[in-house]
Amino acid sequence: MHRLVADKLNISYGEHLIVENLNLSIPTGKITALVGANGSGKSTILKSMARIMKPQRGTVLLDGKSIHSQSTKEVAKQLAILPQNPIAPEGLTVAELVGYGRFPHQRAMGSLSKEDNQIIEWAIEVTGLMPFADRPVDQLSGGQRQRAWIAMALAQQTDLLFLDEPTTFLDMAHQLEVLKLLEGLNREQGRTIIMVVHDLNHATRYAQHVVAIQAGKVMREGTPAEVVTSETLREIFNVEADIVPDPRTGVPICIPYELADKNHSPEDKGVVSVPESKKALAAV
Repeated sequence: MHRLVADKLNISYGEHLIVENLNLSIPTGKITALVGANGSGKSTILKSMARIMKPQRGTVLLDGKSIHSQSTKEVAKQLAILPQNPIAPEGLTVAELVGYGRFPHQRAMGSLSKEDNQIIEWAIEVTGLMPFADRPVDQLSGGQRQRAWIAMALAQQTDLLFLDEPTTFLDMAHQLEVLKLLEGLNREQGRTIIMVVHDLNHATRYAQHVVAIQAGKVMREGTPAEVVTSETLREIFNVEADIVPDPRTGVPICIPYELADKNHSPEDKGVVSVPESKKALAAV
């Protein structure tokens, strides 16, 4: 059974329709990557399925019930979301930030219980931030900050975790740091993770299910091998690319080499006419 299902969603910004008649089921217990070109509607879909945005039409079902008919507090006990580039108040420590994740479970004006503190400590430890628990979040590196926000989401103790471009603006090492953490949470704890990803090679390496979005519509979905093909790259991203198996894992790796020319077949690429070659030599 799919715990989270979008049924015939229409989503708009003002008068501008972004997503039309979207049907999407999120596989339980897997990492799902939403991919697509800039402006394709990936983040909008993520926000709607996480109850941040309300669709004009259609329903998001969480465990068979409309997510918008449930209280914010009840939804927050079942799913957590990490938006793009979150900013913590100045001077807020890692432990204090992670403690916010317990708010959905607290009574009005209640203080943190012994169980709350145990869960906060666990979330800090599992994200490798125990040495930084008392350090202000704004003094951490990019990768450490992302892990602190993930720890806050983990402290909510939800089975569903949404992340909107969790590796944006991070260098290569910090990207791997965050993605391997998410991979471990899924593998070891069975968390269902839904994330918007720009890098297709991150999607194929770390997700078991990939959804390719174009103009607010699902164009392809399935395993990385089923979705990340030369045809998909040409149709959705407008690039020509070679798809080769990763020598370590066998998952597909995308190697783009030029923009697609939709008026010519890929076999025509690389053929330069004599006049064009002369112009190129003259320009050197």
